[in-house]
Amino acid sequence: MSRTLFDKIWDSHVVQRVAGGSDQLYIDRLYCHEVTSPQAFEGLRLRGPGVFRPSRVVCMPDHNIPTCRQECGISDPVAFRQVEALKRNASDFGLLHFGVMDSRSGIVHVVGPERGLTLPGMTVVCGDSHTSTHGAMGCVAFGIGTSEVEMVLASGCILQSRPKTMRIQVEGALGRGVSAKDMALYIISRLGTGGATGHFIEYSGSAVRGLSQEGRLTLCNLSIEMGARGGIIAPDEKTFAYLKGAPDAPKGGEWERKVAFWRTLRSDEDAHFDKETSFDASEIPPMVTYGTNPGMGIGIDGVVPEGGSPAFRDALEYMGFTPGERLLGKRVDYVFVGACTNGRVEDFREFASIVRGRRRAPGVVVWLVPGSWEVRRRLKEEGIVRELEEAGFELRQPGCSACLGMNEDRVPAGKLCVSTSNRNFVGRQGPGSRTILASPLTAAAAAVKGVIADPREFLP
Repeated sequence: MSRTLFDKIWDSHVVQRVAGGSDQLYIDRLYCHEVTSPQAFEGLRLRGPGVFRPSRVVCMPDHNIPTCRQECGISDPVAFRQVEALKRNASDFGLLHFGVMDSRSGIVHVVGPERGLTLPGMTVVCGDSHTSTHGAMGCVAFGIGTSEVEMVLASGCILQSRPKTMRIQVEGALGRGVSAKDMALYIISRLGTGGATGHFIEYSGSAVRGLSQEGRLTLCNLSIEMGARGGIIAPDEKTFAYLKGAPDAPKGGEWERKVAFWRTLRSDEDAHFDKETSFDASEIPPMVTYGTNPGMGIGIDGVVPEGGSPAFRDALEYMGFTPGERLLGKRVDYVFVGACTNGRVEDFREFASIVRGRRRAPGVVVWLVPGSWEVRRRLKEEGIVRELEEAGFELRQPGCSACLGMNEDRVPAGKLCVSTSNRNFVGRQGPGSRTILASPLTAAAAAVKGVIADPREFLP
């Protein structure tokens, strides 16, 4: 029987079929951060089972840590307690822990792939919805709740209902100034935030294969924003090149054996998907959002559409926009580049390609936050940090930063931020803040012009 890539990985990890339709699924990798894990570890202490396979668990703080002066400690008492609790829990249970200022640390969804901790064919979970990011490595990855984190810690398994499958094909070539982030926002704008609910998406087509490995990570990261359980892309030579030599990737003969297996990880030609849809890459423009969910997106030179529902009207009122108006030329107060969506080396290369030889616009606050210390190291090594500084920008220290308004990096009420993060919900970047989601290229155009601008006008 022909099977999808999702089916192959899922079925190979089923320990037991449970009456009622759920599966007991073995988990290869659990990532823990400081916000969603404390209660799980407390549950272990109360019930006493310990951690079933400590070698499969990786811990690092990322959500609630400062991105400036980390070496001076954490002043916020809540953040301090969370970070210290994660450190203590990792020590008590013998788990791998990358703490604050550790050269191996950063955002879990950036560090996992870059270090080779996430590998094709794995099942990967974390108490964070954007665990879907890891699916770009050719694995089944999804977010779980705190009680489920405890379950995986204690047993190495999780009880899950099997999602339906969905294939999204994007054929053709992306245009100038259009990136993986634009592809994702375009798809969400067409399908809506519930267009993939109950499904696990496989992305395919020539445009998806044409993306870099880091671009694929961005695309899978945003799967959750259309309601999907997760997203996956079949691994290929780009994936293997990205992993080869990574600190925790297989080495020597084991590497060759793994690659041979990874080459088999693809959907069968006649595999059945419960739902399928396709898009033409040439029709995708640079995208921006205008409302309060990622599905409220338009091409950068488009106009805010009409909408009659109370929720639509509330969203426009919150953002201060009206139907029929263009966002081009709107004054920008903040620009944020980073998060597990766009905090990788290529994202900052794209940003630098536009700001190089230009200057930061007066009055615009710009937060450039790498997704890991390794990203920061490489940007310095490539001379990009120097170029950014010459243009009036500063590269901060790794962390989730302004993605979620949980740490010190909050956009003030009423201010408009062009952000490369994944969510533009009401107050997501701080109470009363207004967020426009965009690519690093579009963020760079806003940073040097001081208004929402089309990145294509800055490109050769």
